[in-house]
Amino acid sequence: MTTALITGSTAGIGAAFARRLAADGHDLVLVARDTERLREQATELHDRHGIEAEVLTADLSGDPGIEAVAARLGDRKNPVDLLVNNAGFGNKGRYLDVSMADELTMLKVHCEAVLRLTSAAAGAMRERGRGGVVNVASVAAFVPRGTYGASKAWVVQFTQGAARDLADSGVRLMALCPGFVRTEFHERAGMGTDNIPGWMWLDADKLVAAALADLARGKSVSIPDPRYKALMGLVKVTPRALLGGISSRTGRKYGPQ
Repeated sequence: MTTALITGSTAGIGAAFARRLAADGHDLVLVARDTERLREQATELHDRHGIEAEVLTADLSGDPGIEAVAARLGDRKNPVDLLVNNAGFGNKGRYLDVSMADELTMLKVHCEAVLRLTSAAAGAMRERGRGGVVNVASVAAFVPRGTYGASKAWVVQFTQGAARDLADSGVRLMALCPGFVRTEFHERAGMGTDNIPGWMWLDADKLVAAALADLARGKSVSIPDPRYKALMGLVKVTPRALLGGISSRTGRKYGPQ
């Protein structure tokens, strides 16, 4: 029996990871801001799958929340074998339309929290000679599009570099880069989704299954769908100036800024 810690576990991709890992027999540490919702999730997963589900209420936009989760990841008596850094959000609006406070909060959650939690987990895992970290990024990391894409690009670059540095340690690190997923993400950011083509949507449970398979294969970056793999292949060969204009128009129409 192993233990997985998932941030942002109560909705979307985080909830899909919790369902799949519980079904596979892993104990869980569930992390989010809403205690009541966490307890309901923990009870449901325990009753359905017979696993132990620990609740840890933490807001990763502040130091106390990050420190609480880092301390749990560093607990040598109750080790965490898999960390899923999933917590994140989008801001509605173009650059300079979003407040500086909101921009900095995004960097705190997407970059600083990921760095500190990955480091806490990987340090303990390296001592044991085994473990895994999945840092949830986005295909937005591969196109020039505002703070959201820039923060996710940092996640990808950081994860790839850390994976190389820990290649012989038994610790696997992977950046997960999904496209549009049917979750609460857009609703929470106040973004409409009616104009997003149906073919662009991914199923969270299928995404998680593909991500875990890629982690087992030792991949450091996972784009878990053939449609988005094809799109990212086109991105690689598109001139940056042209790509910037396309991504700006597409971002204003479909995605977070």
